[in-house]
Amino acid sequence: MTTHEYDPDDNFGHAFHAQAGVDDDAELELVAWQFLLLVNPDDEDAALQQFAAFQQALDEAGADADPVPLLRDVIDWKAGFHVGEVDAQGLMEALDELAGRWRLHIDWGVDDDAQELPDTDALLHIAHAQLREHHYSLWTMETGEPTLAGWITLERDMEAMQLVASALGMPARPGVG
Repeated sequence: MTTHEYDPDDNFGHAFHAQAGVDDDAELELVAWQFLLLVNPDDEDAALQQFAAFQQALDEAGADADPVPLLRDVIDWKAGFHVGEVDAQGLMEALDELAGRWRLHIDWGVDDDAQELPDTDALLHIAHAQLREHHYSLWTMETGEPTLAGWITLERDMEAMQLVASALGMPARPGVG
């Protein structure tokens, strides 16, 4: 299926319902494309690049591959983050990079001479609160590993992201758990 068949303005909420799952490759590609559009607001070129990488990873992984880690990997440091659960510095750097796409700055409340950084839970709360002030939503996803993963969407896209994440079987939630 070619990417030009996807309409980013399509109201995909009627195409599937929560927890519908994806039954074939075409549905999976459609839902993956919607996911990538949501995590790359107003940047269809980035979504297209990540979609091509996803298709290649899916082809290499085989028909029974779990699409969730493949999507997590293709957006890492571009439209998402995936860091060790205790890697405060890595989390701050990744979220700074992502927020910078919209010229936003997260004030971590840490001076350059700080000996110890806040834990990652506190950092996620700080980022979540400051992004909400600018109408963005921080999402986190359970990875089943000792890692943290997530992305940022426009606040208005929360319902759409919940539908897409559910259809992908993605254990994601807005904000921090």
